[in-house]
Amino acid sequence: MEVWDDEQWLQNFRMRKTTFMGLCEELAPTLRRKDTRLRAALPVEKRVAIAIWKLATPDSYRSVANQFGVGKSTVGIVLMQVCKAINRILLRRTMTLGNVQEIVDGFAQMGFPNCGGAIDGTHIPILAPPHLGSEYVNWKGYFSMVLQALVDHHGRFTDINTGWSVKVHDARIFRNTCLFRKMQAGTFFPEWKITVGEVEMPFMILGDPAYPLMLWLMKPYTGSLDSSKERFNYRLSWCRMTVECAFGRLKGRWRSLYGKLDLAENSIPAVISVCCALHNICEGKGESFTQAWTSEVQHLEAEFAQPESRAITGAQRRAARIRDALREQFEAETQQ
Repeated sequence: MEVWDDEQWLQNFRMRKTTFMGLCEELAPTLRRKDTRLRAALPVEKRVAIAIWKLATPDSYRSVANQFGVGKSTVGIVLMQVCKAINRILLRRTMTLGNVQEIVDGFAQMGFPNCGGAIDGTHIPILAPPHLGSEYVNWKGYFSMVLQALVDHHGRFTDINTGWSVKVHDARIFRNTCLFRKMQAGTFFPEWKITVGEVEMPFMILGDPAYPLMLWLMKPYTGSLDSSKERFNYRLSWCRMTVECAFGRLKGRWRSLYGKLDLAENSIPAVISVCCALHNICEGKGESFTQAWTSEVQHLEAEFAQPESRAITGAQRRAARIRDALREQFEAETQQ
């Protein structure tokens, strides 16, 4: 580790040495341990390195233990210690809206006005939990846990919720999140409203057909589509690509998320949350994402295909009016 260049650091830890050492510095007060008469404590840097290596690779606990010259059980203990420290110290700090105006401008440039994010869910493969296997096997035939996330225009996570069984529909998961409650109360985003045609439009997030159409949640048209509805769907889909790309980069960096997480059921959400926080840190620091990682993800996506959620067809009347007003505006813009 002393002689590696940035490229070697990137391949093995998904971040450059400066980013890694900065992470160690932030976590040191929580992770530092005192030596005992029986043994010397693992340095903070080694603890963080063991955890990051385990998250960044599909390596087994035994393989990681051999790599770092520690016991197999030590890898599992250190992994959870580091994950708990990151979740306690860095999760809220890294998972924020940041500059809301920049997010709005970013989505506006992609074609959607007054938009604060795109939401979607993804399945994370896991080993079958004892006694609860049927709750976590999806209709594609593998065991998984759902991660639901909201991302900004750069594909950084601004809100996440994980730990749900695959038997629960995306819309129900969403209705049971803090994000949903805050959006309903109007406290997650500033109260910025615009007028589209003659209809008032509040701050919005974008979802796929599995989500309900609401005043603040826009989704595509389904069923029979004319050219204007197809154009509307294309714009919305283009903006929603940010969340799909974010999931791809998340899994490309943190290969353990495709390694069938071998953890206790109640520990898995903590590890998924940490991977999301580390994703934001790497994106914020401008860490490179290589084409080879993209190829790996595409290969694994074929092996662990994402189950599709059933579409929800009902709609709030006022929300439908907003969607129609946007469709008409997008249609008018193409005529200019």
